[in-house]
Amino acid sequence: MILMSPPCQPFTRIGLQGDVSDPRTKSFLYILDILPRLQKLPKYILLENVKGFESSSARNELLRTLETCGFKYQEFLLSPTCLGIPNSRLRYFLIAKLQQEPFFFHAPGQILTRFPDLEDKIQCLEELCKDKAVDKVCESSSLPSGEKSLDPNVGSHCSSNKSLPKGAFLFKLETAEEIARKHNQDNDSSIQMLKDFLEEENEDMSRYFLAPKFLVRYAFLLDIVKPTCRRSTCFTKGYGHYVEGTGSVLQTAVDVQLESVFKHIENLPEEEKLRKLSTLKLRYFTPREIANLHGFPPEFGFPDKVTVKQCYRLLGNSLNVHVVAKLISVMLG
Repeated sequence: MILMSPPCQPFTRIGLQGDVSDPRTKSFLYILDILPRLQKLPKYILLENVKGFESSSARNELLRTLETCGFKYQEFLLSPTCLGIPNSRLRYFLIAKLQQEPFFFHAPGQILTRFPDLEDKIQCLEELCKDKAVDKVCESSSLPSGEKSLDPNVGSHCSSNKSLPKGAFLFKLETAEEIARKHNQDNDSSIQMLKDFLEEENEDMSRYFLAPKFLVRYAFLLDIVKPTCRRSTCFTKGYGHYVEGTGSVLQTAVDVQLESVFKHIENLPEEEKLRKLSTLKLRYFTPREIANLHGFPPEFGFPDKVTVKQCYRLLGNSLNVHVVAKLISVMLG
C-alpha cells in the first residue's frame, strides 16, 4: 500500500498554483514516472491533497498513470463533517486498488462528496442484477459531470433564511446567507457539539486568550463559536500567529450574546470597544483540542520542547485521522 500526501503549495487556492511547474511537485511526478516500471505494483494507493488538486495537471497525470497500471480508482472531496465532526477541513482524496472489479460505488469521472454506505452497496447490487443480461455493472452513464454527492439531499438544507433580506449585512460584517448557513450547521444534530472535544477550563488557558490589540483590530474578521456550536473553520498552520482565516476562536463566556456586543460597536471609542469585546472571553483552541477534532487518540502528545506555535503549525498541516481511517476501510472492503 502506498499512502501519499504530496506538497500542497502548488495547488492551494490562495497560492500561486504553479502545479507541475512548481519544483515542489517533482517528487510526486517522479513517483508517477517509476510506478509503471515497478516489478511488483502496490495493491492499494491512497492520496490526499488540498481542494484545488482536482483541477490540476498533476491530478490528470496521476489518473493517466493509474489507468496505465490497471488500477481502479475513485476520487472524493471530503470534510470531517461527513463523520459528524464539527470541523470543516475539505480535502481531496483518491483511493485506488489493483483489481479487475471497480469499487461497488464506482462513479467514473465523478468526485464523490460523502462516504458510500450499505445502502449504496445494495443499490449497486440491484443494478448489477438488472443489467447483467446486457453486461452493465453499476450503470453510471446518466450521472452528471463534475462533483457528485451520493446523497441527493446534501446541501439542500443550507438554503438561505427567507426571513432575512438577501445580501443584507448584519452584525460582524456577516451577510444574511452566512448567518443562515451557520444557523443550519449549529442545528444539524448529526454533527457533535464542540464541547465534546474541549479541554476543561483551567489557569493554563490564560495564555490562549486573544490579546487586546487583536480583539480591537480583528474583531470583525473572527469566526467566533461557542462550545455548543456544531461547526468550526479549518485550522491552518498560521493559527495562533495570524488571526484572519486561520481557524475559529472560542467564546468561553457562553451567556453573552454576540449581537449585543457587536451592535453599533463601530461607533464606540477604542476603550469601550475593548471593554465590550472582552466580555466574550475569546480564546484560541488549544493544540490538544485541535488534535481531538483531527481524531488523534488521547495518548497522543507533543514532545515537551515543542512550542505552542510549532504545535499549531504541525496540526495545520495534518490530516483528519478519522477521515483517512474510514477511507482505508472503504478501500480494503
